[in-house]
Amino acid sequence: MAQGQQDNGKAGRRLALVIAGTGILWVLANMIGSEYGWSNRTRALFDLLALAGFGAALWIAIGLWRARKD
Repeated sequence: MAQGQQDNGKAGRRLALVIAGTGILWVLANMIGSEYGWSNRTRALFDLLALAGFGAALWIAIGLWRARKD
């Protein structure tokens, strides 16, 4: 396997982990927040953090797409 393909594979796995990890943490934060009665402001903070995580995943995906394009 060529070095470029290995790098793309690592980036793909990183992308999958970022997406899955962000989703799991976001769901857990919502469940814990509803269980402990966190304020909407606190829960919105976790929503914004999840949005940042998914934005990072989009950034990784675009970089991966551009690397495969070359």
